[in-house]
Amino acid sequence: MPERRITVESEVGLHARPAALFVEAASKAEGNVTVAKGGGAPVSAKSILAVMGLDVRNGDEIVISADGDGAEELLDTLAGIANA
Repeated sequence: MPERRITVESEVGLHARPAALFVEAASKAEGNVTVAKGGGAPVSAKSILAVMGLDVRNGDEIVISADGDGAEELLDTLAGIANA
């Protein structure tokens, strides 16, 4: 499963609007999409509660994983949202 390790540059991290955009983009994928904070356990990137529960803030490292068709493009999109 392809993955991306990024440092979140968004001033608000993955809270409120950025989290909603992140989940909306992930939900369009047919395969599994997960996100993990640091070395923690991955959660579904398609669940707003799971993403918000990670409490991702500016400067935190996350690992985004996706499988299925278009996984690389999806990872690019999700990384862009996390760094907007």
